[in-house]
Amino acid sequence: MKTLKVGDKVPEFSGKDQDGNIINLSDYKGKKLIVFFYPKASTPGCTVEACNLRDNYGLLQEKGYSLLGVSADSQKRQSNFKNKYNFPFPLLADEDHTVLNIFGVWGPKKFMGREFDGIHRKTFLIDEEAKIFKVIDKVKTKNHTDQILE
Repeated sequence: MKTLKVGDKVPEFSGKDQDGNIINLSDYKGKKLIVFFYPKASTPGCTVEACNLRDNYGLLQEKGYSLLGVSADSQKRQSNFKNKYNFPFPLLADEDHTVLNIFGVWGPKKFMGREFDGIHRKTFLIDEEAKIFKVIDKVKTKNHTDQILE
């Protein structure tokens, strides 16, 4: 599992959001983008994290950021998640792991002594030229915006 790191240029990608719209990395050219990866829609940690970003969305926009959430959930599950919590940003339904593999966030995890493959909760901050300038490996779900802005 090769993870993208600070200084790497993000390869072009495209995926479907919760409504089936195609979203491309190039749609964000000239903008700063936060891509946050979360293990599963509507689970407690992911909900807290995404709601923290929602509640601070105005502040993040003021700082020039666009936001994109990504997990391996189906469009329907992403759509329910987005609608239930009124997220103002798209959620990619990366069921075939294309985007997860580009960023290198899919791989072995340990949970309660079991090992399995899954999504590593990570956030990437990408500049106007699609270069990564910050990676948050240890996401604090309740204070995620603070981590992004510090």
